[in-house]
Amino acid sequence: MKNEEVPNELMIQELIVVEGKNDAHAVRRALGKVDIIWTEGFGLTEKKLLFISEAARRRGVIVCTDPDFAGQQIRERIKKRIPDAKHVFLSRECACNEKGDDIGLENVSNEEIRKAFSKIITHKETSRMRCNEEDTFDMEDMLYFGLAGKEGASAKRSALGKLLGIGDTNAKQFLYRLNRYSFNREDFLRALSTIERKDF
Repeated sequence: MKNEEVPNELMIQELIVVEGKNDAHAVRRALGKVDIIWTEGFGLTEKKLLFISEAARRRGVIVCTDPDFAGQQIRERIKKRIPDAKHVFLSRECACNEKGDDIGLENVSNEEIRKAFSKIITHKETSRMRCNEEDTFDMEDMLYFGLAGKEGASAKRSALGKLLGIGDTNAKQFLYRLNRYSFNREDFLRALSTIERKDF
């Protein structure tokens, strides 16, 4: 298969952290010669965590795990060790295989991987909480904008999460990501307007 040319804006210098070897192949297929380490799923050892921590200090890391429970657990473990790690989220829809019985980065098309990596985000530091800064969004926003408690809320969250680069998840986790990944109300409302024009 002929290698597709990778857009210049996606020339990534950070170490990319994925779960498995097949995930690494998928990312390299889409992004070219990038530096990747895989955690071997829950087999993430202390030695690998130390290596990832050192890489974060020297050049930065980007975490891209599967959009499932295991992937979230691995992401959280890395985030505790490296709070300023960057993150890329995938939607469950694009990570599902043709049979629908497997969710993983290795199933994602080159185009969707590139789209996801064009929306790299950084978790807000916990110092904001120590300063008693209030969250930008709350559950009332989720209800008001039809992202929770209404028919079609899940599909709307999925579309909005894909556009914002925070993946698709339940309402509580969606709200958490909105508040922890530096989104302001203007960005949120602009994205919401975009998906509503498509009748979600």
